Amino acid sequence: MDYSVSVLAYEKKGQKYGMSCAWGMQVDYDKLVFLLGSQSQTGKNVKVGDIIGVSVLDHEQKNLALHFGDNHSLETDKFKGIPFEQEGSAITFPNSARKLICEVIDILHLKEIEEDTLLYVRIKKSSELGNQFLHYGDL
Repeated sequence: MDYSVSVLAYEKKGQKYGMSCAWGMQVDYDKLVFLLGSQSQTGKNVKVGDIIGVSVLDHEQKNLALHFGDNHSLETDKFKGIPFEQEGSAITFPNSARKLICEVIDILHLKEIEEDTLLYVRIKKSSELGNQFLHYGDL
């Protein structure tokens, strides 16, 4: 299966977190789910009620996807030198095909993926450029 690639990003207690995620999908008109690996500091620090940014990447943003897929947010400043926009705690990236501000409404640990996190979010605000998505198969 081939999905679009997004960067999930937010700031919490003065620390910025961000990660690439290719395992996300819409499950209702205003709800999405994302599977976050157990190694992700972004996933370990997000909580129910947090407001996060979701940038569905444009097909020209491959370098951004790779940048946020490398290293961990607590080991390196992934945001240094990277233009971003911030609305409250939610962080999004310019020129993304879609920019979403989402509220975390649940965090699930399902049978056989207990170590990973299934993040369930509600879209609170969205904007789109209408550009072609970057797909996991493009990486």
